Parts: sequence; structure tokens; C-alpha cells
Amino acid sequence: METMIASERLNEPNDSQAHDYALVAQAIRYLEQHVQAQPSLDELAAQVHVSPYHLQRVFTRWAGISPKRFLQLLTVDYAKAALDESRSVLDAAYAAGLSGPGRLHDLFVTLEAVTPGEFKTQGAGLEIVYGQHATPFGECLLATTPRGICALSFLNGGGWDAAVAQLRQEWPAAALREDKEAAAALAQRIFDPGAGQPDPRGTPLRVLVKGTNFQVKVWSALLRIPPGALCTYRDVARAVERPSAARAVGNAVGANPIAYLIPCHRVIRAGGLVRDYRWGATRKKAMLGWEAAHKTIDKVTAIV
Repeated sequence: METMIASERLNEPNDSQAHDYALVAQAIRYLEQHVQAQPSLDELAAQVHVSPYHLQRVFTRWAGISPKRFLQLLTVDYAKAALDESRSVLDAAYAAGLSGPGRLHDLFVTLEAVTPGEFKTQGAGLEIVYGQHATPFGECLLATTPRGICALSFLNGGGWDAAVAQLRQEWPAAALREDKEAAAALAQRIFDPGAGQPDPRGTPLRVLVKGTNFQVKVWSALLRIPPGALCTYRDVARAVERPSAARAVGNAVGANPIAYLIPCHRVIRAGGLVRDYRWGATRKKAMLGWEAAHKTIDKVTAIV
């Protein structure tokens, strides 16, 4: 019964999850700063200025698991174990050109790169429709073209205006039009707990990226990392047949213009540390913990 309730909570509307994320992010920051002290639920609730009951309810509604279990999924030991477990899966996945067991994420997200000529024109003749949307990880800017999604960025300190300015900087010659409703259905597909599953109509999500040949190759490799799996920068370097280019891979991962959907958050350091994320380290930890929680609940559900 508890597993069923957790699964139902994971399927609540995204706007509710987005509101919950603000509180959860505070809790995650405190947990990571005091991980050795293993704070109790009462101590954690006091730090984020809510009752223990409210924190437990909101956190479980958002993540599907308790704050204590979530903390366990964010430890270095867990990350190292996940890396070891994922590596064999990734080796097979890259060899086959697929995401290996489970959801074949890359089959449902197709990546297209602009041509060299289009790169030079900086989006001239292209119409980009964009809007602001609630997600389980906070508000995001989502931008799409007739050829696919060209930007997905989370709102950091600069807020909405900074996100729009960044979009204009990346596509200076394109015609930009704000229309939240036009992209709302797309946002729902991306952040639905079933993301990575085939669309009922069999239509994959398409993304359109603008980058160097090397960057595009790295972003394509990221699409083959299954939800709940982790890999290192060196793993990705091997996947793109540049084993000594881990630093260059890191730069390409950091330049990824489409958050979450091209899962750069699944790449971590070899030592198990979760840092270095364009949209904030706390958000990266939230994503990894959220996906690990899904994986845990899916396993329990399968057993039951």
C-alpha cells in the first residue's frame, strides 16, 4: 500500500511539485552541509522553518521517499556504488548504440544539429516560441522551434529576464515569440514521471542544438545514459572515442543548452562528488536523488 501511495504522489501535477521544490531545495542544502551529523527530521524541519509533519508530507509528496532516505541517496558511497553499477550498463549501451536495459531514452529523444551555414546565421529565419513553466525542479524557460526544442534552462539568480536574455544571446538573429501555452504540452511530456517512455502516438521528442562537432557528439552520448544511472566525465570521453579528453568533455557537458532532457546532470566526478552544474549544484542533487527515488520505487513495485 505504501508503495502505491508513493507512486501516486510522484504523479501529482507539476505545479504542485514546483512549489514543493523550493522547500525541498532548502532541506537538501542543509542536509548536504550537515551530512555527518545525520540531522533528525525535527532538526531539519526547524532549519527550514516548518513543522516536522509538514516537511515529511511535502518531501515525500515531491520525492516519493522520506528526507532520511533521500539523504542516503546523495551520499558519496551511494554515488560510487551507482557508478560501479552503471559502468557495465553504459559499456553495453554505447556498444549497442542504445540505453541498455530499461527505458531506451535515446530512442525517444532525437537530436539534430544546425548546419554550419545555419550556425553562422545565428538562427536567421527561424521562429522560436518560448514560455515559462513549472517543473519538479523549479521554474524553467522552455523554447522550441518547428524542428525541435532548442533551449531548456532553469531560472537561477537572474530570474526570468536573465533566462530570456540568454536565449536571445544564443539565437540573436531568430524571431522570438513568448507563448506559454504553445509549449505547455511539451513541458508536460518532458517532466512527466514517465519521461523516457514512448509517446502514445509513437512520436519522439526532438531537440535542435547549436554547437561544435565535438559538443554535439558529447550531447548525443549523454542521451544514452539511462535514468537513475551515473557516469564520469572520463566514461563519456571513452564513449566519444576521446579517452584523454575528459576536461574537454566537462566543458561540453557544461555548455549543454537543454537541461534535464539531455541529461548532463547524470555525469559526476569519479570520486562520487556531485558538483559543477550550470543550473546549480543543489538542483543537480535534487535531480539525481529524484531519479534514484523513482528507480527505488520502481524496483519495489516490480517485486510487489
